[in-house]
Amino acid sequence: MDIKIIYTGARYAVAELTGCNEETAAAFLNGKEITLKRDITFIGGLKPETEYSLSVDGDSVSFRTDYEFVTLDVKKFGAIGDGLNDDTVYIQGAIAACPEKSRVLIPKGRYKVTNLFLKSNISIELAKDAEIIADNERFSHTIFPGMIQSYDEKSEYNLGTWEGNPLKMFAGIVTGVDVENVTIYGEGTLFGNASHEDWWYNEKVMVGAFRPRLLFLNRCKNINVYGINFKNSPSWTIHPYFSENITLCGISINNPSNSPNTDGIDVESCKNVKIEGVHFTLGDDCIALKAGKIYMGRKYRVSCENVHIRRCLMENGHGAVTLGSEMSGGIKNVLVENCRFRNTDRGLRIKTRRGRGDTAVIDSITFRHIDMDGVKTPFVANCFYFCDPDGRTSYVQDRNPHPVDETTPHIRKLAFENIKCSNCHFAAAYFMGLPERKISEIYMKNVDISFAENAEKGYAAMLCGIDEMSRRGIIAENAEKITLINVNISGQEGDPVELINVDESEVV
Repeated sequence: MDIKIIYTGARYAVAELTGCNEETAAAFLNGKEITLKRDITFIGGLKPETEYSLSVDGDSVSFRTDYEFVTLDVKKFGAIGDGLNDDTVYIQGAIAACPEKSRVLIPKGRYKVTNLFLKSNISIELAKDAEIIADNERFSHTIFPGMIQSYDEKSEYNLGTWEGNPLKMFAGIVTGVDVENVTIYGEGTLFGNASHEDWWYNEKVMVGAFRPRLLFLNRCKNINVYGINFKNSPSWTIHPYFSENITLCGISINNPSNSPNTDGIDVESCKNVKIEGVHFTLGDDCIALKAGKIYMGRKYRVSCENVHIRRCLMENGHGAVTLGSEMSGGIKNVLVENCRFRNTDRGLRIKTRRGRGDTAVIDSITFRHIDMDGVKTPFVANCFYFCDPDGRTSYVQDRNPHPVDETTPHIRKLAFENIKCSNCHFAAAYFMGLPERKISEIYMKNVDISFAENAEKGYAAMLCGIDEMSRRGIIAENAEKITLINVNISGQEGDPVELINVDESEVV
């Protein structure tokens, strides 16, 4: 086994272990035994400016923690931490008073809050056995208006958002607006406290404003989140929005399987995002990449780009990695590697449709070294996704070519290499491009797909006119080029590869 340190701070380090076949491994930190996970592990409880040595199975690495000026303990600011009294103002006071290169410490305890707002150039530690608990009284939370017109009526200021549109929302339980150089870390829990009696009741109806996220980052830069446990979010769990240089590493996200729209991480119109060693178990998409609906996408033209997802474990949920459907600004340069998908409905899931616009370009999407088990359909790209009020109209669902214009989206290159998919159900892959603007290229190499012995029957994608299926192979319609090299499909019924209206294909 090989060990390396990938991130350090004054009080923590993040270790990456490779070559481990078990879920955990014993290690020693300055002679004290600790447990490392098979992928990425957050290590807390360290001291500033201190030398450490970490060893496992004969391999060792040395590192030194960073400088820290002061620590501000929220209990010294008045926080009680009993889970009953509202501690918002005391924690916020510590954040506001914290100087640069310093730490706000939230120690062991249960802290009831409404909304906390971040400040630039500080660190916040949520310590082991510390829990921030969101107040589930809806109207105790700050409301962010969706779009605020400037005084001169020439520009606008966007705060709130909901599913790709600039709509009013309750501020995130933890919120950053125009902040930079912030690290949130620790072994504690950010608990959204949502249930079907409050935030998840009638979830599609806006009451006062749309539901809050657990962590919302609007126009932020250089934000790092390490080690934190996120649980029972009111809606999307972590939502970076028009932000850049975001790292989410060694965290866990746990929402009930029947909780509505509680995606794990929704990256919207951001660039340079790293998602590493995250454990997802939830009821919706694990990771969703987005770039706004037609208004935000076409006006601001900010794509979601340069996203690196690696060494994550996605369990349950709808899609392991989903692109869209709100992606009018475009999504490009996405690499997903060395991940495990377990019992998700889809592996890759692309959702787009007519009307998203000619800025809605999906390009350079690469999946490699992925292990899937129990994924119902490993690969889906759907250009007829029936979302929005007009989603089932002939404009969206017509299989005949339409004129190519400013409303026409485009999927360009998709690449899949060194992937094993076991116990699949509906289909191996389902690629459905637009007849007027086909998928440019689908490339698959060293992909092994096998079906479950008792495969379920169901719909491979959400579009009109599709039949239930099980044990179907690779289905591709409306593509310019598809290349299959060493792609093996076992246990399917019918032809392993079905190509319809595909200009060029190569099967080796």
